Amino acid sequence: MTPKITQTNTDSRFPFTAIVGQTSMKRALILNAVNPKIGGVLVRGKKGTAKSTAVRSLAALLPEVTVVQGCPYNCSPEERQGLCTRCETSSDDSEIVVRQIPIVDLPVGATEDRLVGSLDIEEAIKTGNRVFEPGLIAGTHRGILYIDEVNLLNDHLVDILLDAAAMGRNYVEREGISISHRSEFILVGTMNPEEGDLRPQLLDRFGLAVEVDGRFTPEERQEVVKRRIAYESDPQTFMAQWQQSEQEERDRVIRSQRLLPQVTVGDNILELITSICAEYDVDGMRGDITMYKTAATIAAYEQRTEVDAEDVREAANLALLHRQRRQPFQQPNLATEQLDNMVDDFQGQESSREHHDDGQGEGDSEPSDLSPLEPNDQDPEPEDRNLMLTIQDPDP
Repeated sequence: MTPKITQTNTDSRFPFTAIVGQTSMKRALILNAVNPKIGGVLVRGKKGTAKSTAVRSLAALLPEVTVVQGCPYNCSPEERQGLCTRCETSSDDSEIVVRQIPIVDLPVGATEDRLVGSLDIEEAIKTGNRVFEPGLIAGTHRGILYIDEVNLLNDHLVDILLDAAAMGRNYVEREGISISHRSEFILVGTMNPEEGDLRPQLLDRFGLAVEVDGRFTPEERQEVVKRRIAYESDPQTFMAQWQQSEQEERDRVIRSQRLLPQVTVGDNILELITSICAEYDVDGMRGDITMYKTAATIAAYEQRTEVDAEDVREAANLALLHRQRRQPFQQPNLATEQLDNMVDDFQGQESSREHHDDGQGEGDSEPSDLSPLEPNDQDPEPEDRNLMLTIQDPDP
């Protein structure tokens, strides 16, 4: 039996662009939407900070996907490689549907069989054949897998999810069945730090992490209340008011996805990235790689084809918060002053180098007044030539 995945209509969702504040959280989600290879995002924050609302609203900003009707793995009919067995053996006239990307909620009490798939016991009893029953991961392909209270989920299941997300493929070994299928999805986890934390090994597997601020000004609180009441009173009218901003953000995401392959990262920027990770004593290389991908994605989102130091600054704030070494019970806190100093020093050095290069170029084209002995295109007058020879080669 194929797992039931609820497809929520985008018209009934609270608009992503209508969320008040929470800039870092929205930015991290958008960057993962542009480039899922970043590795997902972990959102930490107290209750009532729009964590779940933002995740569920994200799907409306992503382009729709084309799938084979009835395929439990959301296979794309446009791809001939990596299809599931059912789609490989089906005829070319299979029904094709275009729909919004799936959002799959993973319950905290989910079992491993429910997650990765298992043997279809009913089919085995009826026919004696061993048939694989796909799990929740199968229906998440080309979509979003959302885990609320991820810190309360069994560590083993978190490991499986992170492995599947990182490799883009889910491997299942069950009751004599060996099967694998594609599992390319955006992994989003939310958690309340008051209820416990994740192990450092699991934290490191999330591409980005943000700390959601639960403090709002009175004006922000008023705006949150107004928008929420208006949405609950008449969802369709409220959605219509935000339709233009939603469409603009959706178009920007699509443009960024197309521009991303053209973005370049210079050797000097790569040196800055690795220097920051070394300075913060980040274990392993995931931090460096994630910063590289994130900085490139930021540049694409800003419609640029070259990464600069400001992109690296923002990428570090998103990619290193959860990767620093810290003492037990110590909350994540990135030393932003240290980061700012490193980026500012880098920008100063780059500016000085460019200024020096510009000055050197001018000197090559025009002789300096401080170098009277350098060759000149114009021959000196006879008296001046004698004087110059006297200065350069005085008689003994």
